[in-house]
Amino acid sequence: MEQILPDRINTPAQTENATCGLVLIITGNGKGKTTAAMGLVLRAWGHNKRVIMLQFIKNAKANFGEHRAARKMGIAVVAGGDGFARPGVMGDIEKSETMAADLWEFAKETISSGNYDMVVLDELSYPLRFGWLNTGDVIETLRNRPSGLHVVITGRDMPQELIEFADSVTEAVEIKHHYKKGIKAQPGIEF
Repeated sequence: MEQILPDRINTPAQTENATCGLVLIITGNGKGKTTAAMGLVLRAWGHNKRVIMLQFIKNAKANFGEHRAARKMGIAVVAGGDGFARPGVMGDIEKSETMAADLWEFAKETISSGNYDMVVLDELSYPLRFGWLNTGDVIETLRNRPSGLHVVITGRDMPQELIEFADSVTEAVEIKHHYKKGIKAQPGIEF
C-alpha cells in the first residue's frame, strides 16, 4: 500500500520550541535514574546530538554496561567520582569532595562551552546533599547555559531549590526491589 504524505511533516524537532534547552531531573529512591538518563542520551544520540555524561559518584575505573555502550557509540562519559565514599561511610571523604569539586568545575566549562546539545550530570544530588557543592552555584550555571542545551540531572534527595528551577522532574519510586530478597546486583540491570 502506498502512503501519501504531505510535503512537510511537522515532527517535534521542527516545532518552534525545538531549540529550547530543558533542565530535566530524575530523582527518587527507586532504581533506574541513571538508566533513564541513558535513555535520553540514546534518544539524543539518535538525533545526531552532541552528548556528554559526567558522573559524580562512579569512579574512572568503573566499566559498567552504560560505559561500554557509550564508548561504542562515541559518547563521552567522564566518571569523576571516588565510588560511593560519603560522610559516615568508608572512603577518603576529603578526596571525594575534591574530586566532586573538580568535576563540577569541568561541568561548568562543559555546560558553557556550546560544544554539546545535552549534558548529563549523573548523581549530582549526592555532592550537593553532602555540602561539597553549592546548589546556588549549580542553578546559576544552569540559568546561564546556552539556550539550546538540555541538562539532565540524576540522584536521590535532590535539593528542593533545584527541583523548583527544573523544567521537568521525574521521581523514581521503589515499590519492590529484588535486592531485598537477597538477589545481588545483576549485570545488564544494575551495572
